[in-house]
Amino acid sequence: MIRRIHNGENGQALVEMALILPLFLLLLFGVIEMGRIGYAYVSVSNAAREGGRVATIGGTDLEIKNTIQNAATALDSISLTIIITPLEANRQSGQEVTINVTYPVQLVIPIISNVIPNPVVVSSSIVMRLE
Repeated sequence: MIRRIHNGENGQALVEMALILPLFLLLLFGVIEMGRIGYAYVSVSNAAREGGRVATIGGTDLEIKNTIQNAATALDSISLTIIITPLEANRQSGQEVTINVTYPVQLVIPIISNVIPNPVVVSSSIVMRLE
């Protein structure tokens, strides 16, 4: 009876869990953060494309910016940086218009923010020809 108690491996699973759990949580939180960054990139890319469509039909700079902000509803529109070149007064039919949209993604997991820079800036640029 005493021999069975001393040879038991009841604590082995607990020790293994204590060793693996931090690595598993780090991996899980890393996947969540990368998912947030990927979602922000797709949203910024789609918003830039929507702004480009408005620009091709002769939209004003204000209309283009409003379209971009409306297309990126899941993101904080205050943090969006929108650069349109050339400006509205200098655009002519057949000319290319470039729209650059950037957005800083704030990381929420402290350990991940020590590994990669915080905030992670995602950007998308689109070039379309005016009609």
